[in-house]
Amino acid sequence: MEGDCLSCMKYLMFLFNFFIFLGGACLLGLGIWVIVDPTGFREIVAANPLLFTGAYIMLAMGAMLFLLGFLGCCGAIRENKCLLLFFFMFILLIFLAELSAAILAFIFRENLTREFFTKELKKHYQRNNDTDVFSSTWNSVMITFACCGVNGPEDFEAIPHHPYSSLEKTTPEACCQRELQSREGMFVNKEACLTGIERFQNRQGCYTVILNSFETYVYLAGALAIGVLAIELFAMIFAMCLFRGIQ
Repeated sequence: MEGDCLSCMKYLMFLFNFFIFLGGACLLGLGIWVIVDPTGFREIVAANPLLFTGAYIMLAMGAMLFLLGFLGCCGAIRENKCLLLFFFMFILLIFLAELSAAILAFIFRENLTREFFTKELKKHYQRNNDTDVFSSTWNSVMITFACCGVNGPEDFEAIPHHPYSSLEKTTPEACCQRELQSREGMFVNKEACLTGIERFQNRQGCYTVILNSFETYVYLAGALAIGVLAIELFAMIFAMCLFRGIQ
């Protein structure tokens, strides 16, 4: 009877580690996609240090889970106490790190508000100065997503334009409509846009556009993170039970 229980525990341990392996692969893939994605999400991440750090943390956690899931599967099938103990300790450390990251994300969630981005834009944005990383990144975001500012073109009213420009309106070039949404895309009517004709401007704020574009992915990432935490907890329980049951 005891042998049957141990065998059942071993295969349950293998099953949970297989799910950890898959969860790690998903997080690893998501982290790589966020960092190398050519469609514009990379610029959003780069615009905020908290998001930039979070992307690399997700990448590192995915790689570690991928490796530990594999080790856990090997330890369960081979009934190796050393591998099981190693697996348990590292899964515990990862579990605590992920839990801490979730708590910190909740505490600092105000850094991702509309007001925060608006304040940072008005403070650091330098219009068409592509040598400035912040300004260049914001221009890339606005061009890619066909949006303007955080809330709309009114965000740039307090930002001074180039002193030698003959155009008095405050709308930056990145807010002008293009035939193709990329830096190489031709302007629909650049002069009319910069002089304030609204039908040649992108009027919608980037905060709303980006939120609508990635809302599904945010919920998916949150659900995946909760699932991974639950699987890790069960895997630790099974690992310790199997460790104690092996003679």
